[in-house]
Amino acid sequence: MSTKNPRVAVVGATGAVGREMLKVLEQRDFPASEIVPFSSSRSAGTKVPYKGEELTVIELKEDSFEGFDLALFSAGGGTSEKFAPLAAKAGCVVVDNSSQWRMDPKIPLVVPEVNPEDLDWHPGIIANPNCSTIQMVVALKPIHDAAKIKRIVVSTYQAVSGTGQKAINELETQVSRLFNGKEVVPSVYPHQIAFNCLPHIDVFMDNGYTKEEMKMVNETKKIMGDDSIKLTATTVRVPVFYSHSESVNIETEEKITVEECRNLLSNFPGVTVVDYPEKNLYPMAIDCSGEDDVYVGRIREDETIENGLNMWIVSDNIRKGAALNTVQIAETLIARDLVRVK
Repeated sequence: MSTKNPRVAVVGATGAVGREMLKVLEQRDFPASEIVPFSSSRSAGTKVPYKGEELTVIELKEDSFEGFDLALFSAGGGTSEKFAPLAAKAGCVVVDNSSQWRMDPKIPLVVPEVNPEDLDWHPGIIANPNCSTIQMVVALKPIHDAAKIKRIVVSTYQAVSGTGQKAINELETQVSRLFNGKEVVPSVYPHQIAFNCLPHIDVFMDNGYTKEEMKMVNETKKIMGDDSIKLTATTVRVPVFYSHSESVNIETEEKITVEECRNLLSNFPGVTVVDYPEKNLYPMAIDCSGEDDVYVGRIREDETIENGLNMWIVSDNIRKGAALNTVQIAETLIARDLVRVK
């Protein structure tokens, strides 16, 4: 096995995120000695593109990870629960995109721009955070370092691609049917998504919040390494295909001006500031789709509190929110010589 030119398994390679992972690996010229796509028996035999060739997808089995150094998972929590420990036992480091391991205290939850040092204690499995959490913490990390964030209030406007291809298809179908005067019957979501907003992502919990909202609360504290941060979230599904948008209000311990905030963000890796309201320029989902960075704009003071700021954060949920962050974790593992299982 080579930690500098690892042999890489991509699990869930036929899904939207799996295909994007392959695209990102190719675009970033990831130094793999070999890339092998895996999926369930249902999709085995499918061809997926990589570097001008067609790779044949192999059925995932319990002994599939022998001889692999890295495995990038995007195949759901059940698959990760069963196969990630098997991969680690075989000496293969797993970067998992499901929610299965995120809040396990023994498993690091990593955004490379924010907490790469947490990779140092990985036991063979690393968790990739929720897409809406990733883009928010990338934007908030330099502010937290400079002025310590006390409280966050976030409302998200999340694209249907976060639910998967079936939701993309449903939005397309509903728009078409409505334009042609036909009735729509929701199947993916509990209500019509076309020309509508659903304040409901994932299941409702006993406290009245959804699971998606509580993911943002708990994951942010773990990634930032600060349980004192108070956070409340409202997550909304909107009729947009790609890129999540977020309205974020923060309160800091130290005063930070709008200009200081812009400077901090402009100099932070993975962030692009687009904040020219006088020219009607601010981040939008249609402009951020397919892009790597987290885009921030509408930065302004919250005039109701002493040390408050508002901002608007947009990022491609399939790319930075899933595939790219996973590949960046793999790149960071190589750079820190951590492609090994304890």
